[in-house]
Amino acid sequence: MTKPIVKPFWDQPTGSWQYVFHDPETMQGAIIDPVLDFDPRAGATSTANAQKLLDYVRDTGIGVVWILDTHPHADHFSAAQWLKVQTGAHTAIGEKVTGVQKLWQEIYNLPDDFPTDGRQWNRLFTDGDRFMVGNVPVSVMFSPGHTLASITYVAGDAAFVHDTLMMPDSGTSRADFPGGSSEALYDSISAILALPADTRVFVGHDYAPDREAQCEATVAEHRAANIHWKDKPTCAEYRAVRDARDATLPLPKLMLAALQINIRGGQLPDVEDNGRSYLKVPLNYFDSR
Repeated sequence: MTKPIVKPFWDQPTGSWQYVFHDPETMQGAIIDPVLDFDPRAGATSTANAQKLLDYVRDTGIGVVWILDTHPHADHFSAAQWLKVQTGAHTAIGEKVTGVQKLWQEIYNLPDDFPTDGRQWNRLFTDGDRFMVGNVPVSVMFSPGHTLASITYVAGDAAFVHDTLMMPDSGTSRADFPGGSSEALYDSISAILALPADTRVFVGHDYAPDREAQCEATVAEHRAANIHWKDKPTCAEYRAVRDARDATLPLPKLMLAALQINIRGGQLPDVEDNGRSYLKVPLNYFDSR
């Protein structure tokens, strides 16, 4: 089995990891969870992060065949649509994104004709789907909990687990967003950590303040050292820890802006009659923490 070469890209303002992986034999590759930059004070988007990914694939000679979202993110905008235009690659996400679209359509009071069938992506993956990136086999694992639509991409010996696991010293990801479930997250983590012990696990975020940002650990390292998993908790024990922690966390500062972009696959809202797009804020829908 061909092992992919994985190149991580760090976005410090949002604590986000973006990835490019490719097959060294065919030089075909995929981009995972690219960030579209957003300045909330100015309401301005830019493509500095996405341009770094684009420069890398062009300089390395990688032919991008997929731009893959793991889920609609709450903490950064997706650059999938911009990169699709630049590369011609197809976009994809898990099929349960339609549930997220319906949920946030209600929260934002979007019009009835807002598309909630996932048409913003070229492909909606189901659990167990398989595809190839060059000679690298990729399988899709439905991994809900952080969101109801989250999926994991297992590309050769590399698992891109989005916001299920953090680095071992930080534990696991929160499950208190609309559609989230700590019970479902427990099951998803159990499945991920049942992968072969030497599987490289690439996380979606790292916020640890007392060391350099990290993105990779093996399944074996998570089994042995992940602070939420090393004692092999029962589902009830894990949920007690996760739910208690989540109750203390504020909402991500970009969530109410980001979901409007990310349920559209990275597209900005339709322009209004003055040629500009606008974001909405649902006042008093969420409690302040």
